[in-house]
Amino acid sequence: MGDAGPGIRQGGAAEPAAEKRPARGRLRPGRRAAALGIGALALAGCASGAVWLFRDDLPHPLGDERACAGSEQRLPDRILAHGTPIPSDAADVHYFTRNGGAAVSFRSGLLPDYLRDAGIVPAGADLFDERHGSVGVAGEPYKLPDGLCGPALRSPVWHYHSVDGVRVTVERSPLYGDALRFPARAVITYPLG
Repeated sequence: MGDAGPGIRQGGAAEPAAEKRPARGRLRPGRRAAALGIGALALAGCASGAVWLFRDDLPHPLGDERACAGSEQRLPDRILAHGTPIPSDAADVHYFTRNGGAAVSFRSGLLPDYLRDAGIVPAGADLFDERHGSVGVAGEPYKLPDGLCGPALRSPVWHYHSVDGVRVTVERSPLYGDALRFPARAVITYPLG
């Protein structure tokens, strides 16, 4: 009798060829990569969901959502600029503090009253009297002070200067030369102390 061929013994049945199979419980390399990819996507989805769910609990500078990054000192909940609280209807408030000074940005419909209450514009004086301020460069966007975050002021603007280092820049109406925007955004810079 000659050669019976591989896997056939004389007088015996043919044995199946031994296949190379991975050990039970182990994935093939292609399936392993797919499983890792799906696991990574699931983990990323859970992490992004947790961030979205708790987004208001993410840390703010100085623990105050109004503070801009890099601020050195927290301002009180009721911000006093030039010894006078900013208007009660102030919205979209942002501030930056550094080297003993503060810059505060907010939007309000009560700015004429604030300017008079703070003594920046004397009682009875015209809001746009050049003895108390000056017009900003027309058509150019107003650049916020370094470090201050939030929306920029829209042109035209009016700059108020005070003798004790307080500066206020306010959005002026583009249609009426003797009025502020309503509501107007203002930026106040002043020394802390």
